Amino acid sequence: MSLTNHFKAWLAEKDRAAPLGTWLMAAAPATAEALGYAGFDFLVVDMEHVPVEVSDVAGILRAIGCTPAEAVVRLAWNDQVLVKRVLDAGARTVMLPFVQTAEEARAAASYTRYPPQGIRGVAAVHRGSKFGTIPDYLKRANGEVCTIVQLETPEAIERLPQISAVDGIDALFVGPGDLSAAMGHIGNIAHPEVQKLIEKAAKDAHAAGKPVGIVGPNPDMVKRFLGYGYDFAAIASDIAMMTGRANDWLGSLKGQAAPVAAPAAAY
Repeated sequence: MSLTNHFKAWLAEKDRAAPLGTWLMAAAPATAEALGYAGFDFLVVDMEHVPVEVSDVAGILRAIGCTPAEAVVRLAWNDQVLVKRVLDAGARTVMLPFVQTAEEARAAASYTRYPPQGIRGVAAVHRGSKFGTIPDYLKRANGEVCTIVQLETPEAIERLPQISAVDGIDALFVGPGDLSAAMGHIGNIAHPEVQKLIEKAAKDAHAAGKPVGIVGPNPDMVKRFLGYGYDFAAIASDIAMMTGRANDWLGSLKGQAAPVAAPAAAY
């Protein structure tokens, strides 16, 4: 496990193709490892909608660490203790859901940095520091951590300029499922009003000089998001891809249409 955060470095490369990832909903190290070898740039370990605990995260991070992919850990909430524990478990990039204000963004940034930049608790030996074998870990960690905050309501996107200006916020991430629900179009991220706000968020993030990411349910939607200017994007999830392919094959063998795949709101 290296301390260098390649995902954070990718976001700083202006001429690089947008990193592509997927969501991990299976909570299985084997699935994570397989998708890491499949060619995804990053894999999102979901702790918000999946029964994954910190002890599980460490095992999944070990599996991803064997592959070329980078891990992004999406926490259950913008919580100081959770942030501390996953960073100590070896996470370098964390995503905090449902950040609504600049004040909440400042709290998120402070949780991920050691003093004086933040309030992350100090421990001498943990997986993040290779169990104390990186002699300059405490001095380097703040520069290598990547803090992503999720904007999931129209109000949060309206406050995007203020949120993106917070020191220590490295990137933004638009959650289209919750955004569509907050706009009265639950389960329909393709609704024109939702798409208009998603496009606006990308433009506002670029104006603020902040990388912005998103997740889409299929390649066509992700291509549309990249066309809006999103800097990184996730495609569906391990479970969605598995069940989708299973439905296609079963439908072909049984001579019937495959069931409709789950919407992106699941992520």
